[in-house]
Amino acid sequence: MAVISKHAVTARPVELSSESLETLRGDCARMAPHWVTPAAAATAPVSPALIHGVRVPPASARLIDGMSEYGD
Repeated sequence: MAVISKHAVTARPVELSSESLETLRGDCARMAPHWVTPAAAATAPVSPALIHGVRVPPASARLIDGMSEYGD
């Protein structure tokens, strides 16, 4: 059974003007103090000795090998 919406939506072209851009910038500037920025988690470098078991598909290895900066 199909459900038909009672509301019709018509697309209207969006007018981009410098006034609307300035309004948007002002709105963003007013909202910025309300946005919470999470604290960045500090990550410690990983010793290369701990990195093991990395598998690269053969096709990816051939692709990188063929690049002059890396292999060729």
